[in-house]
Amino acid sequence: MHTHQKRLGFTLSELLVVIAIIGVLVGLLLPAVQAAREAARRMSCSSNFKQIGLGLHNYHSTYKQLPTQGAGTGENIVPGHYAHNSSVRNNQSLSFIVGILPFIEQQALWEEISNPSQFDLNDPNTPFVGMTGFPWPAMGPTPSLYRTGGNPDSIENRRYRPWMTEIPTLRCPSDPGQGLPAGGRTNYAACMGDSHNWSHTGLPHYDLNPRPSNFKAQYTRASERGTFAHRSVTKFRDVLDGLANTIMAGEIATDLGDRDIRTIGADDDYYGIADNPSLCRDNNKMDPAYPMKWAPGVAVGPSFAGRGYMWANSFPLNSQINTILPPNKELCMWWTWGGEGTMPPSSRHQGGAHVLMGDGAVIFITDSIEAGDSHAQSVYYWVARQGSKSPYGLWGALGTKASKEVVEEQLNQ
Repeated sequence: MHTHQKRLGFTLSELLVVIAIIGVLVGLLLPAVQAAREAARRMSCSSNFKQIGLGLHNYHSTYKQLPTQGAGTGENIVPGHYAHNSSVRNNQSLSFIVGILPFIEQQALWEEISNPSQFDLNDPNTPFVGMTGFPWPAMGPTPSLYRTGGNPDSIENRRYRPWMTEIPTLRCPSDPGQGLPAGGRTNYAACMGDSHNWSHTGLPHYDLNPRPSNFKAQYTRASERGTFAHRSVTKFRDVLDGLANTIMAGEIATDLGDRDIRTIGADDDYYGIADNPSLCRDNNKMDPAYPMKWAPGVAVGPSFAGRGYMWANSFPLNSQINTILPPNKELCMWWTWGGEGTMPPSSRHQGGAHVLMGDGAVIFITDSIEAGDSHAQSVYYWVARQGSKSPYGLWGALGTKASKEVVEEQLNQ
């Protein structure tokens, strides 16, 4: 008579089968988990954008105008200190975000900005007195990360706490960018329309001396066709195309130092870009092996000139978008650390980016939106006049506030 002992475990083959089954299940579930996490991040990103939209509407309700993109102080308090990077004034270079701080639950930060300060971010225990002999002025110094020539002010300005502060409402959780060389980052930027012409100056020049009124007014009216115009006032009544049909702001991905075509600009000719927004692409500046990267050897902006690197700064790289090229296309620029060029929205989401419409709705715009002819001349004074239709199709039409285009498509909300 034979007795059988009870088996206490798995055989090797059974164990391998179980491991294989677990591996398959993990492989199937992991993408679903990652997709669920990204969906949550995208929802949070949209929610933050809605808060910004609510802040803009509350600001307009209070002051009967939108906050100015390119506002601030301009008086040269200390002769000889640089207009472009001054620690004694902000050179009218404050973004619209500064104006809405009290309306997005940042009253304490607004109080610090709107009053003179002696707090030194590098040495909190010692009252700040700059190279000029003055403390930080009310409304802060010029928000900048770069240094021009022998100007010491711009380095000093990195010690001003508000400009280096990260504000959670201004960040999309899908964007991993953080820390130096950036200041306080933003993933949301003002829509300047379907042209880049004059978008870094506006009515006054950077030295704050007004240009001849007729000349400058004609150029500004012809090219700055978005909800925001640099250093100019906009009211909701100016949006003749309808708030629901006009983009007020767009999402941007911040730079990670990886030569991404969406977050660092490649240098090219100013008028060449104006005449052909696809100039960088036509000149084969993208890496053939990695199409979302600039090719080796292509001149790009310096490390401090990344997209969205300072929420307080009103210049194109930091807090502007335009509707020339569709979302997630390249930054093709003249003067890669402060100038103009194609500034499409961008994101770390798959297939598109969020925009904030004038009525407060947040819409996800896909990369494939109808965008007309990407080789068409940009809108500027010598090419088109105020009120002419956008050459960039539906995408360009959504970026302009008073071009009288009829939007028939149902946008994805």
